Amino acid sequence: MILAFSILFAISIAGLTYVIGQAVLEGMKAYSGAYSQKTAQQFEDIFLFIPPRRIAEIGWASAAVLFLLVFLLVGSTRSLLAFSVGIALGIIAGIVGLQTPSWILKYLKQRRLRRFNLQLVDTLISMSNALKAGFSIMQAFESVVREGQNPISQEFGLFLHQTRVGVSFSEALENLDRRVGSEDLTLVIQAIETARRTGGNLTEIFEKIAAMIRERMRIENRIRTLTAQARLQGIVVALMPVIIAVAMMMVRPSLMMPFLHSLAGLAVFVIVAGLIAAGGLIIRKIINIDV
Repeated sequence: MILAFSILFAISIAGLTYVIGQAVLEGMKAYSGAYSQKTAQQFEDIFLFIPPRRIAEIGWASAAVLFLLVFLLVGSTRSLLAFSVGIALGIIAGIVGLQTPSWILKYLKQRRLRRFNLQLVDTLISMSNALKAGFSIMQAFESVVREGQNPISQEFGLFLHQTRVGVSFSEALENLDRRVGSEDLTLVIQAIETARRTGGNLTEIFEKIAAMIRERMRIENRIRTLTAQARLQGIVVALMPVIIAVAMMMVRPSLMMPFLHSLAGLAVFVIVAGLIAAGGLIIRKIINIDV
């Protein structure tokens, strides 16, 4: 009787585990599909055409590598607490690794946006000269596409393509503004729309906007130079405990492993991680000056 009950209990547990596992897998597939599709669309906005399946593979591969690395460093099968700590920290590292494509995308978009803003100053001067020479606004955009560099020539080229396939001029400008996400470009587009409605002089407007953008960039570079030491100090202070912990694990693992496999050590680890994160946010808030 006891044996039969044990067998039924084991079957029930196995069935429940299977159902939960299937639900988790379905959820992971749904999340992976939506996440990869959204990220792929954002990559296409910066003219990087990566299949959604490849993005999902990069995310899951990064998650698996980080999970195994963290588990091998801090986890152990000798005790339940050590195993649980390794699994918990490994899951956290896996979640971080799963966000790798979005972080890569954010870095690429910021770098591309900086290049776009730098090119926008010369582009405004070029368009102003073209308008002075008697070109229309569309011909000025075409001259930028022919003579400009990426990414501004790509964005303006897509803008011209939309106007040629039937999209209105104003709507194509709105799409350009939304796609690039530059405050400087937003100012330029608003000036173009205002001049089209009121008949303003675009050549003078472009020159004034270019001078304003150039001055703002000069101030931002000055601020970035003055806050470089604070940023470096924040990075060093944040990385120092991590470097010391890794070095201790490599040099004297017999001292570090019992510390990480204890409740007191885990509590200290969480507190230190929280303090490092709080310090980084405070330093970032102090040096992040909006011009």
